[in-house]
Amino acid sequence: MNLRLINKNARWRKIPGDEHNKAEAYLKKREKLCVAACARFLHIRENRGHVWFLAEAGVPGREGEIYALLLHCRRTLFPVFNKNPGIPGPRFLNRFLGKIPIHALQGLREDTELLEILMQGQGYFASERIEYDLMGLDSESRPEAFRSGPAGLTLRPPLPEDEENIFALQSAYEQQEVLPANAAFDPVVCRLNLQHILSREQVLVAELDGQVVGKINTSAESFTRYQIGGVYVRPDCRGLGIGGKMTAVFAQNLLAQGKGITLFVKKRNTAAGKVYRRAGFTVLADYRITYY
Repeated sequence: MNLRLINKNARWRKIPGDEHNKAEAYLKKREKLCVAACARFLHIRENRGHVWFLAEAGVPGREGEIYALLLHCRRTLFPVFNKNPGIPGPRFLNRFLGKIPIHALQGLREDTELLEILMQGQGYFASERIEYDLMGLDSESRPEAFRSGPAGLTLRPPLPEDEENIFALQSAYEQQEVLPANAAFDPVVCRLNLQHILSREQVLVAELDGQVVGKINTSAESFTRYQIGGVYVRPDCRGLGIGGKMTAVFAQNLLAQGKGITLFVKKRNTAAGKVYRRAGFTVLADYRITYY
């Protein structure tokens, strides 16, 4: 945890285009703990979004040094505050929140907690908080993970004719693992999400007895890491080791591309946590998504 004293002259401001390299360097140093934010930063550089930074001012030799970043993309805020409780509140936030509604915060638990307090002052009160273990893998999956799974299990890339079966899995995954409490499931949005995944992300499906019974995919890509998401095995096929083998094989494929892997799993989903640990993932930090 970095608890460096922040100079009283440090100021929040929107980052100009010619200083994006400073923000990128700040994120790269912390990439393993903020892959989602890094991926959104890369998206913002090419598309619409906002990046603010807290930087040193008035101190010779440290002018422009970045202490914290705050990103906005698709009505979600991503604080990257370096777990520092001394971060001063961004005064611009009240004006911004009055113009653009925020539906979620996402990041390390300590950073998200601090931003929640700041947002409460602007009338934003959380409807739900979901706690996760942020996990990472940078070396080969454990050998025993490859030996799990029933006889006849096939792991392969998806085919065009698999889309309806995968849609059924994606629908269940979103309703059980993604949507906040009391949120209505929209099959049209789910279909669009799936089409995006199939066209832009890396995907692996599990087939047993001629049926697609599981899926796993990347959900983000940062500078040197992939984020895994969408891991789901049909309920009647659980307990057979399918999820473990699917995760191990998929992770091995990603690692072979020269990038590390990150994922976050709900703390209450202990079964999934055990699967990832058996595959070789370790817990890096506490992670939180807060919904409004």
